[in-house]
Amino acid sequence: MNIRSLTRGDGVVIVAAVLLFVASFLSTWSCDGSACAGVELPMAWDNGALVMGVYLAGVIGAALIVVARMLPNPLKVAGIDLGQAGIVISVFAAWSALGAIFDPGGSLDTGSAGPDAGAGLILGLIAALILAGAAVATPLVPALKGALIGAPKPQTPQPYGGQPQGGYGYPGAQQQPYGAQPGQPQSYGGQPGQPFDAQQAQAQQTPQPQPQQQAQQPQAPSQGGEFAPFWFAVPVARPLYGEDGAPTPIAELAPGNWYLAVEQRGAALIAQTQEGRRGVLQDTTGIQRG
Repeated sequence: MNIRSLTRGDGVVIVAAVLLFVASFLSTWSCDGSACAGVELPMAWDNGALVMGVYLAGVIGAALIVVARMLPNPLKVAGIDLGQAGIVISVFAAWSALGAIFDPGGSLDTGSAGPDAGAGLILGLIAALILAGAAVATPLVPALKGALIGAPKPQTPQPYGGQPQGGYGYPGAQQQPYGAQPGQPQSYGGQPGQPFDAQQAQAQQTPQPQPQQQAQQPQAPSQGGEFAPFWFAVPVARPLYGEDGAPTPIAELAPGNWYLAVEQRGAALIAQTQEGRRGVLQDTTGIQRG
């Protein structure tokens, strides 16, 4: 699972699911006057049909949407996509919440004057409507398709031959010889632990390299027009098709991840995923190069 593949619409879905869960602990009825003194008002958990049809249904639908978005490949159960099932369940929860707000008493016979909707039903209806709206609108509205968490910048490659500044104990760091004074220079070619005078004598006996040996030939510039692999990220989810030209996608490139472009074919790119799978990215508009 990749949390960076979540979109802004998924963030709205998560917030609405949290509000829906909080609303299930609030009273579903409201009562004013002295007749309500000492009366314990029910909440959603006191009504099995209400809590299953509105609150838990909305939370389960949101969970299916979020999990389906974080998976690298679409997961289907009995031929049904998890994300689409979550959208349907979210819409059902909003529809059930709308019915509950019109008839808070349900099958309870309270005469002509029934109970009014409490804070739990009102907040539950608002959260369920936001949840269903975000679930349906996320694939359609470009503003909701944006990545919820931005992609991290790729690390700057280290120059050829360069070594990181190592501290004490670092394998590539040069350790101070035993018995040497701090700041005492060590000559080129000297062995660790040798006295400084012995190191100077050894350095004088060592033949100095010729200037022509020290000079290095500059590297020949790369031929123009050659493709150089680079890292890139996609702004929205993009399908990755097989190199054999099959119309069915083999994977999906999610925003928030970095992928390696290894070849260019016209306007398309041959991309490689973190799992090592290669495919053709046909839509390269708006990609971010690393």
